[in-house]
Amino acid sequence: MPKTVEAVVDEDGYIRLPDSISLKRDQRVLVTILEEEEERASEPPVTETVLLSEGALAEDWTREEEDEAWKHLQPDQ
Repeated sequence: MPKTVEAVVDEDGYIRLPDSISLKRDQRVLVTILEEEEERASEPPVTETVLLSEGALAEDWTREEEDEAWKHLQPDQ
């Protein structure tokens, strides 16, 4: 059965598993690299206003008038 454990990357760039984990030779594993806290903090937050306006904008963008207005920017099909 799959098992998930948290590991850390040491100062030399090696993955260090907790001492309590014992793996069989040639056992397959998956490694997921998580974002650092600092990286997430530097990304602009998704505001509630953005989320709430998405539906209204999507409705506006799918109108025929909108397609016609931007038609000159589309490559010939």
